[in-house]
Amino acid sequence: MAAKPGEPTTGEAPAPRARATIDLSALAHNLAEVRRAAAGREPIAVVKADAYGHGAPAIARALEAAGVRRLAVVSLGEAAELREAGVRAAILLLGGLERPGDAAAAVELDVAPVLQHAEQLAPLAGAAARRGRTLGVQLEVDTGMSRMGVAAEAAAELAARVAAEPALRLDGVYTHLARADEEDLAPTRAQLERFGRALAALAERGVRPALVHVANSAGVLAGSALASSLPPEVNAVRPGLALYGASPSPHLAASLRPVMTVRARIVNLRRVAAGDAVGYGGTWRSARATRVATVALGYADGLPWSLANRGEMALRGRRVPIVGRISMDLATLDVGDEPAELGDEAIAFGAGGPRVEDVAAWAGTIPWEILVRVGRRVERTTLPGPV
Repeated sequence: MAAKPGEPTTGEAPAPRARATIDLSALAHNLAEVRRAAAGREPIAVVKADAYGHGAPAIARALEAAGVRRLAVVSLGEAAELREAGVRAAILLLGGLERPGDAAAAVELDVAPVLQHAEQLAPLAGAAARRGRTLGVQLEVDTGMSRMGVAAEAAAELAARVAAEPALRLDGVYTHLARADEEDLAPTRAQLERFGRALAALAERGVRPALVHVANSAGVLAGSALASSLPPEVNAVRPGLALYGASPSPHLAASLRPVMTVRARIVNLRRVAAGDAVGYGGTWRSARATRVATVALGYADGLPWSLANRGEMALRGRRVPIVGRISMDLATLDVGDEPAELGDEAIAFGAGGPRVEDVAAWAGTIPWEILVRVGRRVERTTLPGPV
């Protein structure tokens, strides 16, 4: 029977328009770099937001196989996805309880919710007691982010209340650094001083949690520059971006390898004359006769609209400029008269192409956003890591 219009004519799946390869060997390399920089402190790997767009189940399983004992997510939905994927590592729920009714699900999933304020205490204690369990929780102390967490001066009282609840166990205390990616570390050192005072107040009440963590990726990569300011109780770190091969700031150099590489196929090639306009609004006009390649990657796939006329991709080992506006499904490249054919893949970022940090700089944003916005129709392929 003849195929219907638009259907493939063979049993083969159609080739993806764009694809992202997730290199678990690079993940293992980056984890080793983080461990080296952490100087013996335990890594709590942040895999929220679908592991920064890399695919949380596969990333979490790879980290678990590499000996990571603790992971961090934001929502119960993220935690449930990992448990359904067979992940058995301890899971820290950074977002805490958004509704009192979430307490029962936190107990069933065996995750450690973060206490952000006192109102979260009773629902968690009640849910754990009703199931005859002791639930581990962690306490976030606000030392200067002014976003989430209990005020530093109120931390000791809330920690003591946790210790008084038979169904709860205070497993950890932490704070979040607001400016550790800056070259001036004075604001970060001030945060660490406040955190140290909060930990001392906890100790005065007899509360000494087993896990104390502070450093995000920037704090980890700052290394010795912050070491003398860390409270002595700190025994863990909380890396995110660095695990995926990107640096939080240009001055925080590290031997990291990109875990995600995004490629898109050339779906059209055309020759344009000098003065011809390309794309919506005619924002780019060719200064010479050249060839323009259209690639199957647009802002619906996560390529920022702001890369128009300022970004680059890699094609056959060379850099070529993005010309004209990024559209929903397509982008255009000035490939000149160098080799380029239909079906060739251009690298938007990753191994062999621009760094995600470069793409973020061109787009006027941050590498975290570039990674997490890679769309669902960009097909993911996972490359195995070390056995």
